[in-house]
Amino acid sequence: MRLRATILQTPEADTLEVLEDQVIDVEGDGTITSVAPAGMNNTDGAISLPPDTVLIPGLVDTHVHASQWLQLGTGLDLPLDEWLFAYTFPLEARYADTDFARRVWVDMVPRLLAHGTTTAVYYTSIHRPATLALAETCVGYGQRALVGRVAMDHPDGTPEWYRDDDAGSAIEASARSVEEIRQVVGNHGLVEPIITPRFIPACTDELLTGLGQLAADTGVRVQTHCSENQWEHDYVLDRHGCTDTESLDRFGLLRPNTVLAHATHLTAEDRAKIASSRAGVSHCPLSNVYFSERVFAARAALDAGIPVGLGTDIAGGPEPSLLAQCGHAVGSSRLLEREAGVQATGRRIDIVAAFWMATVGGATMLDLPVGLLAEGRRFDAVAINLNAAGVGSPFEHPDGEDPGHADRANNRWSRLFEQIVRRTRPADITSVWVDGRRVVDNR
Repeated sequence: MRLRATILQTPEADTLEVLEDQVIDVEGDGTITSVAPAGMNNTDGAISLPPDTVLIPGLVDTHVHASQWLQLGTGLDLPLDEWLFAYTFPLEARYADTDFARRVWVDMVPRLLAHGTTTAVYYTSIHRPATLALAETCVGYGQRALVGRVAMDHPDGTPEWYRDDDAGSAIEASARSVEEIRQVVGNHGLVEPIITPRFIPACTDELLTGLGQLAADTGVRVQTHCSENQWEHDYVLDRHGCTDTESLDRFGLLRPNTVLAHATHLTAEDRAKIASSRAGVSHCPLSNVYFSERVFAARAALDAGIPVGLGTDIAGGPEPSLLAQCGHAVGSSRLLEREAGVQATGRRIDIVAAFWMATVGGATMLDLPVGLLAEGRRFDAVAINLNAAGVGSPFEHPDGEDPGHADRANNRWSRLFEQIVRRTRPADITSVWVDGRRVVDNR
């Protein structure tokens, strides 16, 4: 495939890259072989995007509770520990019915693709068949995904009608789920398993130990919640005498590419340990408003060398758009600077850093060759119609502004990029590609 378009992306957390009128060559397996300015010799056979359309890298949502899709936007009136028992566990228990699960999955996956989410990191439920059905659905619709069966066995942290029978059966079910997903996906490569202890309050020490060993034996990535709010943070301190981060490390679960959701109550020592382990944090800014009681210190995490991705945390987060989460991430960082009682502008992030988290940051944390439209990466991309989004043209200049001045032109692109990130909705997205295959076509 050969595509001609203007690309907007963020190779670094402080850098907006504007590549005007580029030709992108993509191999049949979805690998980008070249990105170069359009010229006399490389435009033959190229499909040109319309002049009012730009291309961005596909979005990487690093924290999605797939089994909570049906409660999206509802039931946010309770604290986390009560919310789970009142709303979430009863819903997740329904996924024992695999036909029910499939109906949910075939609604959710294409909707997230329509939002530009080309990669998703999913929690399912405790049910292996429902978990396998989600992996199959992602393959069918062409979404890149990591899919994890939730493991939880603690008699105090889970209801008796929705938990694994014991640690041994939970470890065995997780191991079988890993193999089932690998067999279904085969050489397709889009979907991978991920080991998923729900969080420490829902898991016995025996289960946490076994899942840590399973991760070591299989090389499969791990995802869990870490210091999400004061209740969870204090619970782990009381039970294990250390923070979530230290506890997960002791159980062998703090590994390269481990996804730690929320992490709003990290200490400086926690940040150093996460960075040295090459794990990362899924920043879920809107969900944190409802459940975390604290703003995630994104700038401090980045400065500590931690890969940070963005997550919607469906359904603790009531907004499925990862682009919308970019705006929430910027806003929450401004709240953090106000909490300091001074104009501590070093605490804030901007829309470029937020978009980097939604693309390169998540890809880096997961060690996936996506997040940028560059040679050697996979062609996961989103085409956005600027007119449909109500976004101005980069070639329009206010009266008196010199359109040839490079600084002013760059500033115009920066302002346009911010509008794109903040205002784009599914109706503005004309195409989505994953691995070079068009999976959404609204042209």
